[in-house]
Amino acid sequence: MRRFIWVLPAVLLLAACAGAGTSATSSGRSALGGTADSAVSKADPAVAAPAPAQGEAGTNGVPVPQAFDPTRAVILTANIAMKATDPWALSDKAQAVAAGVGGDVIGLSQSGSGDQRVASLVIRVPSERFTDTLRQLRALDAEVVSSTVDGKDVTDQFVDLKARLTAKQAEEARYNALLTRASTIDEILKIDSALSNVRTQIEQLQGQVNSISARTQFSTITVSISPAIAPVGTTPSTWDPAKTVALAFATLTAVLRGFADVAIWMLVFGWIPLLALAVALILTRGRRSVRTPA
Repeated sequence: MRRFIWVLPAVLLLAACAGAGTSATSSGRSALGGTADSAVSKADPAVAAPAPAQGEAGTNGVPVPQAFDPTRAVILTANIAMKATDPWALSDKAQAVAAGVGGDVIGLSQSGSGDQRVASLVIRVPSERFTDTLRQLRALDAEVVSSTVDGKDVTDQFVDLKARLTAKQAEEARYNALLTRASTIDEILKIDSALSNVRTQIEQLQGQVNSISARTQFSTITVSISPAIAPVGTTPSTWDPAKTVALAFATLTAVLRGFADVAIWMLVFGWIPLLALAVALILTRGRRSVRTPA
């Protein structure tokens, strides 16, 4: 009995310690989790507020890509058709947008006059500012008629060209090493010919690599601007006595003119029926006189 009395307090003490440790651990985890969540939110705003899906349409009808994988080589292009009251002025604003994001204008066309002005321009902007540029164009005072955004993934082609370029450069290094050890003119000529061929291939591959690299670093946006036709307002019709009187006189004049035309036609061609009637009467009297005996 005495042993049981001593064991019971020990069990209760151990249970209390275990409960305190569990509470401390849970509170520590909660505090640590809250700190981690705060750190993630501050470090990566996209986690706190997820961006819309890629290619989502903007508020003014322009699809704006939200994100592209930075590890991929993507050529971005866009075509936007807009309507504005002054297409030339809007094209100037679009040029200002391109200059503001570090891009340039590689094509510009302005034609027409008055209300028939049209404009078209092609701008090239850094790829990292592509989405921002589309947003700024969308914010211009114009109506977006149609728009397309296209991304062409050329990662595989770019990696293949880089690998072929590296292989050709290594081949060039081997030919250079052989050229230094050549002892006869025939060997020098053969190695030099092969080296020249390899260098030509290297230049071609390097040109293709540079072209793809430039097209992935800068994106092209084509903007077409046509005039916006203002709607013609229709005014409600109201009764105007003066217009009614004028219309009545015009109708009376037209009727009298018609009667006058008929009278003129009768005066000009009315004798023809009379002449026919006179001929008929003469013939009838002639036949009667022939039938009557003398």
